[in-house]
Amino acid sequence: MSATTGPGPTAGSGLRRSVVVVDDHAMFRTGVKAELAAHPTRVEVLGEAADVDQAVAAVVRLRPEVVLLDVHLPGGGGAEVMRRVGARLPQTRFLALSVSDAAEDVIGTIRAGARGYVTKTITGPELVDAIDRVAGGDAVFSPRLAGFVLDAFAGSIEVAQVDEDLDRLTEREREVMRLIARGYAYKEVAGELFISIKTVETHVSSVLRKLQLSSRHELTRWANDRRLL
Repeated sequence: MSATTGPGPTAGSGLRRSVVVVDDHAMFRTGVKAELAAHPTRVEVLGEAADVDQAVAAVVRLRPEVVLLDVHLPGGGGAEVMRRVGARLPQTRFLALSVSDAAEDVIGTIRAGARGYVTKTITGPELVDAIDRVAGGDAVFSPRLAGFVLDAFAGSIEVAQVDEDLDRLTEREREVMRLIARGYAYKEVAGELFISIKTVETHVSSVLRKLQLSSRHELTRWANDRRLL
């Protein structure tokens, strides 16, 4: 992470921050925990979760200072976690950690209540610094993502138009759409989202119909044009 909002780069507050890691990919959670374990005096991982329901239960039970939150989660996405937990635990901060750098994701997540948004290209030491700063009340973004937020508030990017297109889809349809557009087979989508192949087929048909597209190829191009991949 080469830049953030708030004060300049910091060596840390000296406090040990408590964290819950929320991501639907077990291998990624394992990797994040391993990175954070290299900094035991600065971060303590209290728990982890793989979907919205698990995340809400874990955060309410463990009461971490910071939740590392994936944007796209089974059960409603990271925004749903913040909606269900934010008012109950106002001291808990949410730091989005996502593969997506799409403007729609960044701005939607900030609107839902996150204090920062970093991508999964971040290094371990940078992530530790980001956690510390979010826990301390700073907002933390990489330069490109901070630019999205500033542009959105300045009205110089067409976020509303992107939202209008996506509003035609349910949360589950959005999850299926992104995986299909990324090239996943129906069987792989079913495995990722813990649903049947028949249900995947139904969602894909609905997505194509609502977006007035006729093929996976068109869907991929549609999602890529909107930086949703």
